[in-house]
Amino acid sequence: MADDIDLTVRRRRIVELVSATGFARVAELSRELGVSEVTVRSDLAVLERHEVVDRVHGGAVIRGLASRAETPFEQARSTSAEEKQRIGRAAAALVESGTSVLLDVGTTPAAVADALLERDDLEDVVIITNGLSIALALEPAIPRFTVVVTGGTLRPLQHSLVAPYASLLLGSVRADLAFIGCTGVDAVAGVTNVNLPETELKQAMLGAADRAVVVADASKLGRTSLGVIGGLDRFELLITATPAGGSDIHLEEVARLELAGLETLTA
Repeated sequence: MADDIDLTVRRRRIVELVSATGFARVAELSRELGVSEVTVRSDLAVLERHEVVDRVHGGAVIRGLASRAETPFEQARSTSAEEKQRIGRAAAALVESGTSVLLDVGTTPAAVADALLERDDLEDVVIITNGLSIALALEPAIPRFTVVVTGGTLRPLQHSLVAPYASLLLGSVRADLAFIGCTGVDAVAGVTNVNLPETELKQAMLGAADRAVVVADASKLGRTSLGVIGGLDRFELLITATPAGGSDIHLEEVARLELAGLETLTA
């Protein structure tokens, strides 16, 4: 009976710890509770079955946290659409024939895909993506483009492929250039993202490319999300766009990022 009480108390404590920050690592829970990581994983499996938490790589989040914070791809695509088109064209201008490109999931990377499709001067370009919408958008460019999909587990909101298995391909390639989307770019926190499984893939793309460019509309600047993709020093360039009507806040955030050492291009 005492063991059952201890088990209940421990799992309740796990939920409290995960709720405190939205995310907790297995190793941290193990240290806090004084039990093995195997025990923590077993508890998390039970809590996931009871729809309390969602297990993600390295830890757990409160059930539905990522979904509540995200906007479906189709809805997000219509937001700041003109800005994203300008960002997409500026990013696509960096690509040359014979280049290999890692193209992240998201509506701004999707604008990059659209702009690449418009460039009928490009030949022999290899594009690797974990975005199903992006892969389908690029299909008309085959055979000028070779389009490779990472594989993995489908997330319906963004039509993205994530762990397990999505990062296996990225561990065996070295691309010339990566275009990474995000939900936050901050001078202190770096480049961040709201969804942790997608963050893991973005980190893998960052590590698999010689050069990395973050693409983000004005609404993302100065914001911080839970998952850290990488510090500003991991990126060669930020491509952003001035919002309609201009914005002093946007100019201030760009200045802060440049002062922190990140080169920026405003489309």
